[in-house]
Formats: sequence, structure tokens, C-alpha cells
Amino acid sequence: MSRSIPVKDRIGHFLPKLVLSPSLVFVFVGVYIFIAWTIWISLSSSRMLPKYDFVGLAQYVRLWSTPRWHTAVENLFIFTSLFLIVTILLGLFLAILLDQKVRAEGLLRAIYLYPMALSFIVTGTAWKWILNPSLGIQEVVNNLGWESFAFDWITSPTFAIYCVVIAAVWQSTGFAMAIFLAGLRGIDSSIIKAAQIEGAGLPRIYASIIVPMLRPAFLSVVVLLSYISIKSFDLVLALTNGGPGSSTEMPSTFMFTSTFRRDQMGVGAASAVMMLMTVAAIIVPYLYSELKEGGHEH
Repeated sequence: MSRSIPVKDRIGHFLPKLVLSPSLVFVFVGVYIFIAWTIWISLSSSRMLPKYDFVGLAQYVRLWSTPRWHTAVENLFIFTSLFLIVTILLGLFLAILLDQKVRAEGLLRAIYLYPMALSFIVTGTAWKWILNPSLGIQEVVNNLGWESFAFDWITSPTFAIYCVVIAAVWQSTGFAMAIFLAGLRGIDSSIIKAAQIEGAGLPRIYASIIVPMLRPAFLSVVVLLSYISIKSFDLVLALTNGGPGSSTEMPSTFMFTSTFRRDQMGVGAASAVMMLMTVAAIIVPYLYSELKEGGHEH
């Protein structure tokens, strides 16, 4: 004779699923349905308004034949490379310093993490003032008597992209530092003591032993910062608005201007799909490696 399950146990079994179901529906509709819709629009002849015909890869051909898109891709490569390298090096350096149990560590950690609490709009606006030749660093130094000093990168088509790098590094370094610091604190201190007994100095210990053990932290930082760099729309919009000219154009700003200012919805959708494919190329191998390692542990 089968044993009936008490009503209370049945409710306890289905209640979490019932609570999560509205969120899952919203995520499915708001993310995956609209991803599918964007892909379809990129395969149509949509311009100012969406059309639901099919023109194949015509919008992608138009996209890759647009000089502004090539500029945006080049800027993304420059920005992402410098952003990752500088942020990782500074974040690791700060994490190693804080790992030495310095005084006021909590205060220093809060100071370094504070920029991450700001939105990119706030960061972009603040750095726009700081880098403005008539308001910021150049004006302050000129008023101090060094009248020949010039720091007008934000108005230069050649150097404006580096201003975006500076602002992004300032905001994200604390985040990288926190991840590296968590990794450092998870390493057994007996490893360092054993290396010191063998006569190894602290710099060599970190370079040869500790830093190689931070591989999971490095992987997490690279993936997350790469994702931030690819979707860097609000920072560029607030700081340079893609200028001077199109010297700081990014794929995200190209997508926005193509869709809403140039009435090229199909081209804008194609650029969005290209960004999605770039993010997927970064995220999917990371998730695969994590799931693979998790499977080996079990």
C-alpha cells in the first residue's frame, strides 16, 4: 500500500518553485525572447521600424562595410587590452600590499572599492570634468604656475580613447583587488612559511608560488572585466559621447546610434548580435571549464 505524502511536505516541495517561477518567466521573456527577436531583426530589412521579412546576412555585410564599425572594433580592442592589463596589474599589486596586514586595512579596502559602487555615468561625468582642459588637471597645474603644461587628451582624436581607459581602470581596479585579495587569503600560510625556511625572499615567493596559485582568480577577473569592456556604453556616452568625431566609438555606442539616431535598426541589431557572440565566446569556455572542474571534484 503506497504511503501518501503529507500536504505540508508537498507544499514545502513546490513552494520554492512557485516563488521562483515569475522570475524565471520574466528572465526568459526579457532575455531569451528578446535575444531571438534581435537576431531575427538582424536578418530582416528593418530600418526605422522593424520588418519581419528575411534578407539573410545582408545587414551583416552592410555592418562590416561601414568604416565606423571598423573604428569601433579597433577601439574596443585597444580599450579592452589596456583596460585588462592595467586593471589586473594594479589590482594584484594592491591586493598583495593589503595581504601584508597593513594598518587600517579595512579603511583602505573601502577606499579602493568605493569607485565600484558608482555607476559608469557618474564615473564618466566626473572624469569628463577632471580631464577637461579648461576645468580639470590642466587648468589646476596652469594656475599653480606651470603655464606650459598641457593635458588635453580628451579633446584629441588620437588620445581620447586612453581617457576612457583611465576612467574605467579607476572604477574597476578595486573590484580586481577584492577578488585577488580573496584568493590570497585562501592560500595556506604554511606554504609561505615553508618557502621562507628554504631561504626564498617574499618577492620570489609571490612571483613563483603565490601568483601562479591565483589562476581561478585571474580567470574570473579576465572574464568579468572583458564583459564590462564589451558593454561599456554608459561610460563612453558620459565621458566622450563617442568623440571627438568617432575616435572613441565603441560597438555599444555604434549600436545605439545606428538604431535610434540613424534609423538603421537592422544594422544596429546585427552589431548587437556581434557583441553577443563576443560575450558568448568569453563566457561559454569559462562556464565549461568551471563545470568540468566541478564534475572532476565530484
